Amino acid sequence: QVQLVESGGGLVQAGGSLRLSCAASERTFRTVVMGWLRQAPGKEREIVASITWSGGRPNYANSVKGRFTISTDNAKNTVYLQMNSLKPEDTAVYYCAAKNLGSSWSASSVYWGQGTQVTVSS
Repeated sequence: QVQLVESGGGLVQAGGSLRLSCAASERTFRTVVMGWLRQAPGKEREIVASITWSGGRPNYANSVKGRFTISTDNAKNTVYLQMNSLKPEDTAVYYCAAKNLGSSWSASSVYWGQGTQVTVSS
């Protein structure tokens, strides 16, 4: 069973920065794509950023381009999300997730972390 353990959420003022970390129990075909998704109250869960363990093909939601950076540390099986210039609308529960290349983020085969709260005050 794949385990994803997140850390790094918290409360920050608008314009501030936070870094989220996600340690994965394995790097296999089942977890080849790592992503960060978020869900704000009353909204659908949305993909924020994703990357493969090779470091290639990072993708970002338009709303975070230029502010967020996703990266990997393969030696530690860890994925990071560096969030800069945070805005109140970034407030949400952030989830780390892992999937294979052929699945969507809504597939039952996706593995999920427990979620970490990010709150940005104005």
